[in-house]
Amino acid sequence: MSMQQQYDLVIIGAGPAGMAAAAEAGEAGLNTLVLDEQSSAGGQIYRRIGQPVLQDRSILGQDYYAGEALLAGLSHPLVTHIVEATVWEVSKDKRLFFSVAGKSREVGFKKLLLATGAQERPVPFPGWTLPGVMTCGAAQILLKSSGLTPVEPLVIGGSGPLLLLISCQLIRAGVRIEAIVDTTPVSNYRRALKEIKGAIKGWRYLLKGLRMLKEIRSSGVKYYQSATELSAAPGADGNLASIGFRTGTVQHQLACQTLLVHQGVIPNTQLGRALGLAHQWDEVQQCWKPTLADNGNSSHPDIFIAGDSGGIGGAVAAEVQGRLVANDIAQQLCRTSGTVNRVNRLRKALAAQLVIRPFLDHLYRPLDMFLRPQGETIVCRCEEVSAAEIRGLVKHGCVGPNQTKAFCRSGMGPCQGRQCGSTVAALLADELGNSPAEVGYYNIRFPIKPVSLGELASLDQTD
Repeated sequence: MSMQQQYDLVIIGAGPAGMAAAAEAGEAGLNTLVLDEQSSAGGQIYRRIGQPVLQDRSILGQDYYAGEALLAGLSHPLVTHIVEATVWEVSKDKRLFFSVAGKSREVGFKKLLLATGAQERPVPFPGWTLPGVMTCGAAQILLKSSGLTPVEPLVIGGSGPLLLLISCQLIRAGVRIEAIVDTTPVSNYRRALKEIKGAIKGWRYLLKGLRMLKEIRSSGVKYYQSATELSAAPGADGNLASIGFRTGTVQHQLACQTLLVHQGVIPNTQLGRALGLAHQWDEVQQCWKPTLADNGNSSHPDIFIAGDSGGIGGAVAAEVQGRLVANDIAQQLCRTSGTVNRVNRLRKALAAQLVIRPFLDHLYRPLDMFLRPQGETIVCRCEEVSAAEIRGLVKHGCVGPNQTKAFCRSGMGPCQGRQCGSTVAALLADELGNSPAEVGYYNIRFPIKPVSLGELASLDQTD
């Protein structure tokens, strides 16, 4: 580019929060740029919503197709939507760098909105790196983007709403599930009862969950509850051949070629971390999340966060947050924004969506075996570092995740700690007798995604 292009608002992510924010920003008269890594809008929850691959709409369900209504906002004349764009740096002087088709570009912005969504919580357990073990989210991506289903025999294990949802979707798609292994401990139900008032107010979500459970049970799938000691074992070819787990005093062994695992989702904080935004430890969700004002403003006055990247709330909550944040940004830039009544309606709708979250967060808190693995269980997949090795570093004076990079290279692989950061912090905290909040997290540095020399060289060098 010969000259740096300037935007009122740059939105990173075209999921429910990003699409909704783009619609509001366009209507408010903001010159808006939306950057997304995927080839089409929708994020993870509404992946390929513009061109669904499944003909039978009952497979993914009504909640998925609700995303179709958000696509129109990206067509506004003031909104530029760039797909397959990898953002790799944001500078302090409000310049943003991204790559498309092997070439890098630079743009300027007045306000920045991070709508990067959530990531599945890493679930290290014995055998989780075997071929044939994948996450429920990955299975959903295959189903939504290609219409593909996992190889049978199939077992689904873990905890959380997505576990039930993907089970129902695969059953509707004609997939035979050998068993569902639910790892939600009984003690979580007792903890969740403290938040029963919020659950009653969010009764629609409870009803939806009960309906999914009924659908699963009526299909004849074996359902094991309160399972512990989950492990996966290989066959002679090195691929997944069976899984083991325990319920009460009974040890189970099931043959399978695919195991889908899930232990909830956590905010995707990688970009916010690299930007140096303030973060806080969420003890209930057992994860880090950015520190935000009510209007979605981060610790930087010109950087906002909406959707699950600011705290898990679900697709509908993310959409409402995107609209609210865009309205506030428009107001700050002295552009037309929503009426007071409309903003109040949006805030009321958001509160209604989030009222059940404390109940769900307590109910689906993962087992310690997934949060703080033991022995030779691999923690850092990029560098093949085990839980025992991370724990042993404390004896050599290691007191935080950033020191582990020097000791054993954990967090220095291609994912830059996305898959091991939370576990490494939890293991060190466990050994030191501290909390993850005291131990801290990796320092994330730009570029946050791999960038080639050719991409760097393609930038305008007139400065």
